[in-house]
Amino acid sequence: MRAVRFHETGGPEVLKVEEVDRPSPGEGEVLIRVRAASVNPVDWKFRRGYMDAPLPAIPGRDMAGTVEESNDSRLSPGDDVFCGVGSAYAEYVVAPADVIAKKPAELSFEQAASIPVAGLTAWQGLFDKGGLESGQTALIAGASGGVGHFAVQFAHHAGARTVGTGSGRNRDFVLGLGADDFVDYTSQDVSSEVSDVDVALDTVGGDVTATLVPTLREGGAIVTIASAPPEEAAAERGARAIMHVTSQSSEPLTRIAELVVAGDVRIEISEVLPLDEVQRAHELSEGGHVRGKIVLTV
Repeated sequence: MRAVRFHETGGPEVLKVEEVDRPSPGEGEVLIRVRAASVNPVDWKFRRGYMDAPLPAIPGRDMAGTVEESNDSRLSPGDDVFCGVGSAYAEYVVAPADVIAKKPAELSFEQAASIPVAGLTAWQGLFDKGGLESGQTALIAGASGGVGHFAVQFAHHAGARTVGTGSGRNRDFVLGLGADDFVDYTSQDVSSEVSDVDVALDTVGGDVTATLVPTLREGGAIVTIASAPPEEAAAERGARAIMHVTSQSSEPLTRIAELVVAGDVRIEISEVLPLDEVQRAHELSEGGHVRGKIVLTV
């Protein structure tokens, strides 16, 4: 099969499309013919060597496709599915059945492939870790990105007052997702513009993380996915700081897909590129200004 691999860490140029052996499913696993795989920041961080992994390695964390072989009674050959799984930039992947969700016919493979990492990160960060409830206030930093644009919609759908941050060019986009307010970080100070936040979801990291802490109410929480949680600063405000690591599960994937089919959540896809243009896809992702998701067709 064809797959994207890198034999050394570095820039996008280390990514090569090569012929490799097709994997075989074990007990409780299925072999999936990949139709689309989405690009996440964790993919280029993996390629850069920020995470230890044996080389050569195949990047990619989420995909959608069709079951080719199944060793689990819940799934059959021919089922269209999607899930978060490693080595997704390939024509075939093997995944455990319990992390796989069936793809609704109303969703394209490109849409479904955009959900697992970004959608679950937003869902778990807001609700499982942050405990967001109706009537509360959610602050989403990086509201136009892959995780952020899901988080804005989830928080709005849950009945929370939702504030998004981003550059001014994304104001209309974020407000169109359901945000009640928008803060342009290039010209406004979020800590001065926003207060009494129950859950702040930080998808940006770096210097941005510290600016979110003063917005928290006592008893609130900042959930970070891109930086170490500012535990001491949050504690001084009587708030919590939580590092979130996403776990894959079929049940919330199914729930998110239902929201998309119902029209309550939309998936923004900024670029659809063939697998052979994976270097370009990583250049765009690493640039840090992608609206929504980048998808590779396989």
